[in-house]
Amino acid sequence: GREQAPAIWKMDALTAYESDGSNDSGKQPKKKVAVTTISVRAAPEVGDPENQVAKHMVHNAQKSVAYNPTYEQLWAPEQGPRNPNYRDGITPGMRNHLMGSVERTNIADFHFEEQFQTFNSFGYAMDPSAAYSGHNSGGVVGDLKQHSEMKGRSVHQATKRDAQKRKRDDDLALQKALQGRGTELTEEEAAEVAKDMEAVQSKEEKEAAAKEEEKKRDKSGIIDATSQFHGKKETDYQGRTWIDVPSDLKANDEQSYIPKQCVHTWSGHTKGVHAIRWFPGSGHLLLSCSMDCKVKIWDVYNNRKCMRTYTGHSKPVRDICFSEDGRHFASAGYDKVVRYWDTETGQSIQAWSGKGIPYCVKIHPKDNCVLAGCSNKNLVQWDPRSPPDETVQEYVQHLGSVNTCTFIDNFRRVVTTSDDKKLFLWEYGIGTAPMKHVSEPWMHSMPAVTSYPVEDGDPKNLLCQSLDNQILVYACADRFKLNKKKHFVGHTIAGYACQVGCSKDGKYVVSGDGDGRLWIWDWKSTKMYRKLKAHDGVCIGAIWHPIEQSKVATCGWDGLIKFWD
Repeated sequence: GREQAPAIWKMDALTAYESDGSNDSGKQPKKKVAVTTISVRAAPEVGDPENQVAKHMVHNAQKSVAYNPTYEQLWAPEQGPRNPNYRDGITPGMRNHLMGSVERTNIADFHFEEQFQTFNSFGYAMDPSAAYSGHNSGGVVGDLKQHSEMKGRSVHQATKRDAQKRKRDDDLALQKALQGRGTELTEEEAAEVAKDMEAVQSKEEKEAAAKEEEKKRDKSGIIDATSQFHGKKETDYQGRTWIDVPSDLKANDEQSYIPKQCVHTWSGHTKGVHAIRWFPGSGHLLLSCSMDCKVKIWDVYNNRKCMRTYTGHSKPVRDICFSEDGRHFASAGYDKVVRYWDTETGQSIQAWSGKGIPYCVKIHPKDNCVLAGCSNKNLVQWDPRSPPDETVQEYVQHLGSVNTCTFIDNFRRVVTTSDDKKLFLWEYGIGTAPMKHVSEPWMHSMPAVTSYPVEDGDPKNLLCQSLDNQILVYACADRFKLNKKKHFVGHTIAGYACQVGCSKDGKYVVSGDGDGRLWIWDWKSTKMYRKLKAHDGVCIGAIWHPIEQSKVATCGWDGLIKFWD
């Protein structure tokens, strides 16, 4: 509190009269008494800080301080004998190096790496301690002559002219070394040296050309396509090729049955299998694409082995599609390349590189045009007979990646679904505006669509795998609308584009799920009949055989393809 001024009271004693001889009244004479002064202080005593013992050092073990010590007093070194356990006067907990404690300076990692590479390349670097050392070296350590020639430039500031100059100096030094430091070479030795220099120069030119070609190839995303045949012979004694339909293959029964067990497993892919397709009409061959960047075709009825491997993508293959006769197929990969293959010979007939990643691919049965739904929100149409850089049509209206493409109405219309949770109906060949636009607030993205049943290219319904764990049915015969009475639930596919399959007679619907199970529903009652544990991981594809009505093929991200009966 504020120090109050002391209150002083003065008390005077009564004075007595002194009698003198001449006083007749008989009164006593006056008596002088000394004046007494008393000083009172209301505030407590506070000592003078300058006279305190605050100048003493504060001990580390002291828990309380009765005054305010200065910074120097708090951080003063301890007095007394040296601790024998402390090496070099450094606390053991602070030691992070064999020689003591190393502290991080304020130099950035980029600048340190720049100076480090500069010293390794040019022989000099900036001295970070030059400002404190007092040396007149210009703040440089290393080769000062080289520093003056390079005008103090670092590796990031050096130009191509500097690199060429260093190369000429190195060549000159090499030539001087070969000449024996001034000794002239003979004609044979000079010719041999010139020959070696020409060989080195030609090798460097070839490497530069190869790198330039590789850069162009990486920019376009198209690599060289190859294929390998794994069978014994491509033709039999009658001249029939290995893709021809066997003469004894016929439909046994029109009625379909639910499969019960796995009868065969194909395990040729090294990574997850993303899609499988039956050979059109017969199903005697099975085409598969995988994340190992390869497409394989398998035999189903004879030895059940891989017949041919197609390699033409530098990244995983997303989707495949057969042509109507099965003589050709298209593949779409994450390298933004769509290829058109010859099934029998394995030749890549055409390759297109788009602006986005193709998520789905379809071949039109009438004119063999290839359609691909891409991540750049467009559906692109190409013609294999046209140059690869020519686009026939682009269907532009979606606000997200196009996931599926399906033909309806005798291949005259195209249905597309996208990540924008919309469904568009297009007139084939006209991409300016869709004919119908389906979008509801409750709709989710539908990454897999299957037409069912198909009669002469005219499907009556579309089975759409919705990401809210249900399969929706859209009628597309007369009017394109949602069938509210039919939806298949029970499986968990949120986040996965699990393919939907259906039997040829339209009795059953099959689908995989994210837990690797195979689900089978009844079409009429939408009741779940059976679920089988098919794969370890995601069961991404399930298709019903077109002739054998009791057989189903599945594929999963465990790299296996299973055949169920």
